[in-house]
Amino acid sequence: MSVTVSIHRWLAHTGRASQRVAVEWWHLLQLSASLLVLVMSPSSYKRANHTILARHIYVNTAPILLGFTVACALVTVVLTRIVLVTAQSYGLSHYALQLVIRVLVLELIPLTAALFVALRCTIPDGAELLAMHANGQLGARPEKNWGALQREVLPRVVAGLFSGTTLAALSSAVVLVAAYVTSYGFTLSGLANFVRLFGQVFSPSVTLIFVLKTVFFCLTVSLVPMASALFGMRGTDGMPTSTVRTSAEMRGLVRMFTVILLIEMVSLVGNYY
Repeated sequence: MSVTVSIHRWLAHTGRASQRVAVEWWHLLQLSASLLVLVMSPSSYKRANHTILARHIYVNTAPILLGFTVACALVTVVLTRIVLVTAQSYGLSHYALQLVIRVLVLELIPLTAALFVALRCTIPDGAELLAMHANGQLGARPEKNWGALQREVLPRVVAGLFSGTTLAALSSAVVLVAAYVTSYGFTLSGLANFVRLFGQVFSPSVTLIFVLKTVFFCLTVSLVPMASALFGMRGTDGMPTSTVRTSAEMRGLVRMFTVILLIEMVSLVGNYY
């Protein structure tokens, strides 16, 4: 009898926990959709918001652009050289560049750029919003206040989108140039073969998946931390600011990684199955 009662209690607890998680994700989806509508609304970009928007875009992009691009170039040179030498030793040198292009440009660059922007910009921005609410700077229900969303949340979301797409696009170009120079040197003799290999990797369907994956990654790292912050504002009154920031960063990080993992799995299925 006690075993049956324990099983019933465990099932009831599991059901309540699953229901709570489902409700949280539903509210998170609603808030993310509201923020996306806010981003796409022309009325959000009135002249009064231009200065704040430009400042956030600059702060979230300019300080990390050069360092991230240089790091990608250095990693590309090292990995390309390793792959070329390894492929030559097995007599598979004609597949080496395709492997480099597929692994670096198609898979690693969009994911790395999105995670870098999230850890460097959007997750701290979400925690900052939550701390501002805990200090009483955003009002009681900022998710219902269109003016507060336009003033404080919109610039952070747009800056995350701009930073993610900029890093992904620029780093992809730099990686291609670095891979070409590492393989052929500073000469144009191998350009035709390199373009042919690139075209073999980036077929129309693969290109579409690459673009969609990059866009969804950028949307995820921009919307999820902000939506998590807005959702978490319901229980932060009276909490210390440091505790609020740490809790918000952890929740936003876990939710964001979950969505990114789902997007990556879908893209892998589309590319390789």
